[in-house]
Amino acid sequence: MAGFFGTVSTSPCVADVFYGTDYNSHLGTRRGGMATYSAEKGFKRSIHSLESTYFRTRFESELDEFVGNSGIGIISDTDAQPLLFNSHLGRFAICTVAKINNLTELADQLLEEGMHLTEFTSGRINPTELVGCLIVKGKDFVDGIENVFRRVKGSCTMLLLTEDGVIAARDSWGRTPIVVGRKEGAYAVTSESTSFPNLGYETVKFLGPGEIVRIKADGCEQLRMPNKRMQVCSFLWVYYGFPTSDYEGKNTEVVRNATGYAMGKADDTEVDCACGIPDSGIGMAIGYAAGHGCPYMRAISKYTPTWPRSFTPSNQEMRNLVAKMKLIQNKSVLENKRVLFCDDSIVRGTQLRDNTACLFEAGAKEVHMRIACPPLIYPCQFINFTSSKTEMELITRRIIAELEGMDAAHDPERLKAYATTDSPEYRQLVEIIRNRFGLNSLKFTKLEDLIEAIGLPKEQVCTHCFDGSSQFTLEEVNLDNK
Repeated sequence: MAGFFGTVSTSPCVADVFYGTDYNSHLGTRRGGMATYSAEKGFKRSIHSLESTYFRTRFESELDEFVGNSGIGIISDTDAQPLLFNSHLGRFAICTVAKINNLTELADQLLEEGMHLTEFTSGRINPTELVGCLIVKGKDFVDGIENVFRRVKGSCTMLLLTEDGVIAARDSWGRTPIVVGRKEGAYAVTSESTSFPNLGYETVKFLGPGEIVRIKADGCEQLRMPNKRMQVCSFLWVYYGFPTSDYEGKNTEVVRNATGYAMGKADDTEVDCACGIPDSGIGMAIGYAAGHGCPYMRAISKYTPTWPRSFTPSNQEMRNLVAKMKLIQNKSVLENKRVLFCDDSIVRGTQLRDNTACLFEAGAKEVHMRIACPPLIYPCQFINFTSSKTEMELITRRIIAELEGMDAAHDPERLKAYATTDSPEYRQLVEIIRNRFGLNSLKFTKLEDLIEAIGLPKEQVCTHCFDGSSQFTLEEVNLDNK
């Protein structure tokens, strides 16, 4: 994933860009970058690795080198950015939150069209550079961004720092968010509304899918109207969204509480307490405890926020180590107790296995698990929220293959059967996961309950990883807008 922040102000903006970007740190752990612009000194850009330190720590010492009243910053799990371009459209810096499934195909097309690509990340094409090249094919910035929308399969949300303000463009399906904020003498755009309160901004609007705006110090100008249809990622609320952030006007913590409350109220399992796996499981656990009528307890605590998200490292051994080191069990709470834990999701199952074993070792009498979303049956095609390379890394796909063979694990009809809530296949899948990891009980949030907690119509929410339902062909968007 990635998260960004941009602002234009009547006064120097460096501090706002620095801290506003830092509030997106939960969305990335590998790369960070900032760019500012001043009429006197032009563009200043810096990019650093964040794999051994934090954005704030890495950039704090060089803040004096940045000058200007406009700037952008990004924290990313993928490519180095922002990048600088000098083109017929003018000079600009660009950063993206993107997953480009046809990256190689587009790169080949650009090379055939006489373009060149020079930025490489780990020996591969830099997606942000490719997006920038697609933009400069346009007659103006809006035309160039629409060229990105037409040609990219996946998603692409972006910020452009120009000599005339900051242009923000949300992915054509609205899978990832952009929020606009303002304060006296300044406007800002960001992935996370959490960036705003402590910097004095108030939320003005949430950009719609495909909407393009230009912010200046005195206002926000719409350059392209939003598309009529939206597929915002449901995992914003389930996992990677920050508790205080709002998306489409729906607060993350409120949604997690509602999901847990509904499950707790309907659950007849007898437990002594409800607990959450930090961080994203806590909101659900508090809601579950309220709905179930049992106490909420902190049976597991996160030792320090310095440990990155455990699914982020590409090496499985390192993911396992991070997952183990960052969480500490409280034996005094667990001993001889029937404990119910809430967690956001089960991807590979590695953490669930290890966590369950540690809880029993710490003295738990029973361990029950409740998951904030349905089983993950399909890999995400639209955003980089996991480092999984293939669908067979999903524990659900591996179990389906064990039960019915590899052909069934890739058969749309068989997958649909396992994705259907309370079908015989669904129940068998859940029971195998429960038994495999020694849980006393295991339940997943029903898709219908998740949608109800989010509070948006089903057709506006991307649930592809649960039911394979979402589409990303722009042709449908264009037809819909006519």
